[in-house]
Amino acid sequence: MWEYTDKVREHFLNPRNVGSLDDANAIGEVGSLACGDALKLYLKIDGDRIVDAKFQTFGCASAIASSSALTELIKGMTVEEALKLTNRDIAEFLGGLPKEKMHCSVMGQEALEAAIRNWRGEPAVEHSHEGQLVCKCFGVTDEQIVRAIRENGLKTVEEITHYTKAGGGCGECVGELQKLLDAELGKAPVCETPQAAAPKKLSNVQRMQLVLKVLEGEIRPRLQQDGGDIELVDMDGTTVYVALRGMCTSCPSSRLTLEGFVEKTLRDHVDENIVVKEAAA
Repeated sequence: MWEYTDKVREHFLNPRNVGSLDDANAIGEVGSLACGDALKLYLKIDGDRIVDAKFQTFGCASAIASSSALTELIKGMTVEEALKLTNRDIAEFLGGLPKEKMHCSVMGQEALEAAIRNWRGEPAVEHSHEGQLVCKCFGVTDEQIVRAIRENGLKTVEEITHYTKAGGGCGECVGELQKLLDAELGKAPVCETPQAAAPKKLSNVQRMQLVLKVLEGEIRPRLQQDGGDIELVDMDGTTVYVALRGMCTSCPSSRLTLEGFVEKTLRDHVDENIVVKEAAA
């Protein structure tokens, strides 16, 4: 399970300002149920000061705690003061968030900005007006990714996933994420040279040993954090048959887990041709 601070637990178990606000004059919505997290923020703004705030959130403990913290932080602020609030401020107010859950604080920041745009009578920002769509699984654009890199000093693709969820689904956008990261960090793209040595071909025994090592060292610990588990059932060349256990067996995202996490991890660490399939019951 994730390691949460006492303040995160408090705001999850006893969230402040939950519900809708009948006299709200500013509403911001971000996320979607299909992506696993969604937040609707209601604000009552008098003059230029936020006098009340409430929220409705669908998501994990970090999403609920971040939304609760956001409403506590912004009540009493002017609009201009609220616009200076960052996702780091939300996370710090909670005493920190697990790195894998930082996207929850980003969602709060984006909902606040959307609500203020609504109050000002400005149109909601659509993905088509906010840059090029990079991650189709979670609807994340290049501008959102670049912003996260700049504002949070991100250095790796894994950190981008933690802050934006981009790359956390099918994994097809990982290459594009690396290009955006390299461009922001001023790194020159790695050029392939004719002298580059071809990777050594693995024997079936070597491949199986590596698969077992990665399952035990990289994949199982991550799944067990959320109450799940995985078991290697069989291998046929580069086809790996596994069985999901624990919470993973009833998870609606089990296919994404297999393809976006298990298969991608094995391809990265063992063989790029690996295909992961769920063993028949």
